[in-house]
Amino acid sequence: MMKPALRVGGAITALVTPFRDDTLDAVGLMAHVEWQLLSGIDGLLACSLTGEGPVLTAAERVQIIEICIELAEGQVPIIVATGTNDTATTIEETQQAQKLGVDAAFVTLPYYSKPSQKGVLHHFERLADNTDLPLIIDNLPAHTAIDLMPATVARLAEIPTIIGIVDGSGDIARIGTWRPLLPERIGLYSTHDATALTFTMAGGRGSFSSAANIAPRLFRSMQLSAACGHMAAARLIDDRLSALFKALTREPEPATVKHALSLTRDISPDVRLPLTGIEAETDAAIRKAVASLQLGCQSAEPSSRTFRTGL
Repeated sequence: MMKPALRVGGAITALVTPFRDDTLDAVGLMAHVEWQLLSGIDGLLACSLTGEGPVLTAAERVQIIEICIELAEGQVPIIVATGTNDTATTIEETQQAQKLGVDAAFVTLPYYSKPSQKGVLHHFERLADNTDLPLIIDNLPAHTAIDLMPATVARLAEIPTIIGIVDGSGDIARIGTWRPLLPERIGLYSTHDATALTFTMAGGRGSFSSAANIAPRLFRSMQLSAACGHMAAARLIDDRLSALFKALTREPEPATVKHALSLTRDISPDVRLPLTGIEAETDAAIRKAVASLQLGCQSAEPSSRTFRTGL
């Protein structure tokens, strides 16, 4: 029997995975999850690209999932990235996540091998046949080198355990193309922070956000304002966050997000190879963005000081 899932929507944080000396910082993760929950975030996504999922060990994945579930206490949905470029491995990861008690699996399109649309469809059909965990499909063409076609979206909608499709392309037109093909139970979501507000205003159900690691209250307020029809307020918050969104995309986001958190929270900027630390120009851009949020203006100059704030 499929586990009853909380409604997924609003602002969902794509959690970073804190490391210290290349070891999972469990205490740091617990503090970060607690802060996210206290900030009112609507859900947590663990072990995704932002959480450096591809370089986590099996034991680390279990520990991360258990921490999130224990601390959330059922208040918000815990979603775990389980997708790989191998169908059998994806099934195994998803089954394990289900046994641990997560609310849904976040499953990328198979990457690197570039399967046909038929292959993509069969991948998710096989997955659905082997687990009854609710599935959220992650479509991120820049990373997978393939894209969902409308005909495939329509066929995927026939799989009863699929509850969402996420688009990370930043193409708002996807909503207009995909929404008529989907039943109401399947929500549309974004992973593109810079267009998250526009996506929600166009009918999206929410956003899986990297930037929410740094400014959970602001990001959630933006999403909530848009969902309630307070568009002027939502746009003001989006404008305030825009410098941060831009700074975080200068280099791979796990590294930039962790660097920002090292300025605003007690989280190490350490990332695992093949990721590396950020360049000086990106550091300056992130410091300026963090300063602008702290001071409430976009004109703050970069500083060498370390910021501590509860954004």
